[in-house]
Amino acid sequence: MSKAHSSLETYFRDTHTLLYSYLISLPLLLLYEVLIIFTQPNPRQTVRISVDIWIKTLFSYFGNNVLSITLILVALAGIIILYYERDRLSTLKLRYFAGMLGEAFLYAFGLALLLSAIVGAIMQILQSGSVESLSILQKIALSLGAGLYEELFFRVLLVSGLVYVFNFFFTKKWASFTAAIILAALLFSLVHYVGAFGDPFMIGSFLFRFLFGLSLNAIYLWRGFGVAAWTHAIYDIMIVVFG
Repeated sequence: MSKAHSSLETYFRDTHTLLYSYLISLPLLLLYEVLIIFTQPNPRQTVRISVDIWIKTLFSYFGNNVLSITLILVALAGIIILYYERDRLSTLKLRYFAGMLGEAFLYAFGLALLLSAIVGAIMQILQSGSVESLSILQKIALSLGAGLYEELFFRVLLVSGLVYVFNFFFTKKWASFTAAIILAALLFSLVHYVGAFGDPFMIGSFLFRFLFGLSLNAIYLWRGFGVAAWTHAIYDIMIVVFG
């Protein structure tokens, strides 16, 4: 095995761990919350990602300051992960984070080309609705929040949970992963049409979101939460902000 191949294998193995995913996801959380606070003209009508609203609504039952509760839980999760991954801290490589961001840019750019070729009028699908009335910083904030919260909910919780459940029904791991990836992508697409703020159902937007969710599910299982979250965030910024 060549030295370059060995180094690449080490990079892929190490960056798939909880430690790297947690650390590279922290900037998404901090930038999202800071931009949300400083770009809202009316604090009583804060524009947030729907999954973030679900989570903060749940936390609101434990106290009024939901942001503090969120940050406390993130800090506690960090303490647990850092303790669990303590042996890796001495070998932590900063250049790996640059590599993970580079991967995310490549995946996001590739998805933009691939999905736009498959689903017609993709720009109109993604930029329709109230998003167009927001400022650039607000769009960036929501893109970062989508990358963080939607990946946390639909990938970490939903995909991982479905894989666990399907393991009871399938003897082959590939079958459990395949079923989980497809079902989670369907739910990811369908949830965008639910509720008072849901979009009107269109076959084109449904197909796009299904394929987008399918791709992110595969990236999550292959490369971990951190890369999937940044891929989602960068993709949204490319399409919603600069598209």
